[in-house]
Amino acid sequence: MYRLVTFEDSVRIPPNLFGMNLNQAALKILRDRNERTVDKNLGIVLGVFHAKIKGDGKILPGDGAAYFDVQYQSLVFTLEVNEVLEGEVSEIVEFGAFVRLGPIDGLLHVSQVANEFLSYDRKQQCLVGRESKKTVKKGDALRCKIATVSFKDTIPNSKVALTMRPAGMGKLSNKEYNYVVAKKKAKEEREEMKKEEEKEKEEGKAAEVVEGKEATNPEAEGEE
Repeated sequence: MYRLVTFEDSVRIPPNLFGMNLNQAALKILRDRNERTVDKNLGIVLGVFHAKIKGDGKILPGDGAAYFDVQYQSLVFTLEVNEVLEGEVSEIVEFGAFVRLGPIDGLLHVSQVANEFLSYDRKQQCLVGRESKKTVKKGDALRCKIATVSFKDTIPNSKVALTMRPAGMGKLSNKEYNYVVAKKKAKEEREEMKKEEEKEKEEGKAAEVVEGKEATNPEAEGEE
């Protein structure tokens, strides 16, 4: 579901960023350009890390910017047909339920919830099985299988269809639900800590470069 992928791309660094460490400038541009976008082959790009300029830059006539080949890593959220995963119901509608899957919601159509007819209870805002009387409501944790995936140009335009009809799929028990919530929270905390560590590491490298430049600047020594 989550993958760290290495990319190479050409980055245009404008003159107003020349005062920055060039790796940091490239990282800023790549994050602005790529985060929260969709790669139709890979999935949703959640974060960009470890930008490293490869070789010397190029300057084009009439353009004050410099162009660099940059290698970097992206944290990508991807989904595959027949993949099994857990998610929380974010919304109930007449034609089914929307299930939160990380940065995107998947649609569990009413015909794919169970092997029985379900009706929509508008008053209770839930789906109810005709024979079992089992319900699916907002906040429920479900185990679903990916039926189809269609990544488009944006997250809202991308579509994910789910099913719970195969054996082993369905609504999770309270024990399972608590485990899923705890696991999700722990994962989010780890991702947040990782981002903070990467940010501190990158800021530290940038500060070392700046200090090194100041130490070798004759004008700075003269001012002292």
